[in-house]
Amino acid sequence: MIDRETVHKVALLARLELAPEEEAQFTTQLGSILEYFEQLSELDTSQVQPTARAIDVSNVVRQDALKPYAERESILESAPDRETTVQGDFFKVPKIINEPQ
Repeated sequence: MIDRETVHKVALLARLELAPEEEAQFTTQLGSILEYFEQLSELDTSQVQPTARAIDVSNVVRQDALKPYAERESILESAPDRETTVQGDFFKVPKIINEPQ
């Protein structure tokens, strides 16, 4: 299965400093995990659909539809600054994109 030398090598690759006791502990733990995966590989999963979750989850979303707001003026009145153009009234906000230097 997995030996202490392999755990030490993986720890070095991951830049982890493990004490000798930790190496022994992780050797045992990783060995148990790999044994469990071996048990799982014995199962016939040829008829099982691949999935990302153990349970079926789906998002409930509504159609994104544009709806005009009846009290548009009240929203614009609460804006810190606004700008009126030929196209209409808009919120005026500070520019946040820096110019190339």
